Amino acid sequence: MHINIPNLLTWMRIFLIPVFVAVFYLSDHTMSAHNKNMFATSVFLLAAVTDWLDGYLARRLKQTSAFGAFLDPVADKLMVAAALLILVKLGRADALIAFIIIGREITISALREWMAKIGASKSIAVSMLGKIKTTFQMLALLLLLYHEALFGVDCQVIGELLLYLAALLTLWSMGYYLMRAMPQFK
Repeated sequence: MHINIPNLLTWMRIFLIPVFVAVFYLSDHTMSAHNKNMFATSVFLLAAVTDWLDGYLARRLKQTSAFGAFLDPVADKLMVAAALLILVKLGRADALIAFIIIGREITISALREWMAKIGASKSIAVSMLGKIKTTFQMLALLLLLYHEALFGVDCQVIGELLLYLAALLTLWSMGYYLMRAMPQFK
């Protein structure tokens, strides 16, 4: 394992996951619901920023590595899955939508692994559609975690709409990647 700044940021995201989850298991006497929401939103935002930052730094500092390329998407998927599961538990997200998003991540990760094994990973490289999906997904999760009105806007309603849109983009991007891999299925 190669230790560098981008990989340390990725490890930090992974270590933040249990902290992020644990806050919702604290009693309301220990931490108010408002403070739980604020803390979780802040941790998730930090994770999202470090996701962007570790990729930027890896390219900028020429510190890319095979281990980093493996670990970064794992950290992202773990954080998103943790947020979705917490939001379902809190009644802020629909379980079916969480299943669609998590299921797609598992499916595409498996597809990428298989394509790499047969030497065809370039055909399913990350697309702009995947990046757009991720943007909507992250915004939705941030708003649903925040869960309070912001400048008179109901974050729960906007977050739900964005999460449904993210789920549609999730299915669309999964279809896109599967179609790109289709020639290899033969």
